[in-house]
Amino acid sequence: MQEFRSQDRNRSAAREALVALIRAAAIPPVPRRPTRPTFASKLRRLDAKSHRAGVKSGRTTRPDSD
Repeated sequence: MQEFRSQDRNRSAAREALVALIRAAAIPPVPRRPTRPTFASKLRRLDAKSHRAGVKSGRTTRPDSD
């Protein structure tokens, strides 16, 4: 895509865009600070697990003891 009518101006604009892209890529990302799950979220996860386990155990067919 042309930004200017002159090829020289387009080249210099492309160089400036490349320099800006390289400068942006040279900035290191902010490191992630590890967080712990809250107690309530742990309880919700365990509750959901036990609920799913109950659903799955209800699907199994048990042999009749006659």
